[in-house]
Amino acid sequence: MEEKEILTLVSSTALLMEQFERRCSMIERRLDQTWQALEGLTSHVPTAVQRSADGVLREIPLQIIDRVREGIDRPVGEYELRLQNASSSAMEATRLVADQMTRMEKLHRHLVWKVVGVVGGAVALLLVAAIWLSSHYMDVIKQNQLSAELLKAYNKADVTLCGGQLCANVDIKGTKAGDKGQYLPVNPR
Repeated sequence: MEEKEILTLVSSTALLMEQFERRCSMIERRLDQTWQALEGLTSHVPTAVQRSADGVLREIPLQIIDRVREGIDRPVGEYELRLQNASSSAMEATRLVADQMTRMEKLHRHLVWKVVGVVGGAVALLLVAAIWLSSHYMDVIKQNQLSAELLKAYNKADVTLCGGQLCANVDIKGTKAGDKGQYLPVNPR
C-alpha cells in the first residue's frame, strides 16, 4: 500500500515539475518578448530625439533672423526658454526609458535566480525522497528475505493444519533443540 502512495507521490511530483517547467518557459518567452520590445523602443528614441532636435534646430535661425529684423528681443528669449524646456523634456524621457530598462534587467535577473532556486530545491527534494525510498525498501527487502527463508523451511517440512492448529510429522529419534529440549526436527515431505 505504501508503494502505491509513494508512486502516486512521485508521479504527482513529476507532474508538478512538468507544469513548473512549462510555466518557466512561458515566463522566459514573455520576458524575451518584453526585452525585444524595449530594445526596439530604445533604438527608436535616439532617432526621434535627433529628428526633433534637427527640426527645431532648422527653425531656430529663421526665427532668430525674423525676430532680429523686427527688433524684438523678447520673443528670442522666449524661444530659447522653450528650446531648453524641450531639451530637458527629451532628456527626462531618455532617462525614464533608461531607468525602465535597468528595472527590467534587474527583474529578469531576479526571475532567473528564482527559477534556479526552485529547480534546485525540487532536485534536492527529489534526491532526499529517492534516498529515503531506497533505505525504506532495503529494510522491506531484508524483512522479506527472512520471511522467504522461513517459508522455504515450511514448504520442505511435513506440516499440516489440524483443527485450526499447525501439526507436524516429527522425527522422534532426531536431536532435540531448545533450552529445555522441547523441539524435535520435522521430517521432510
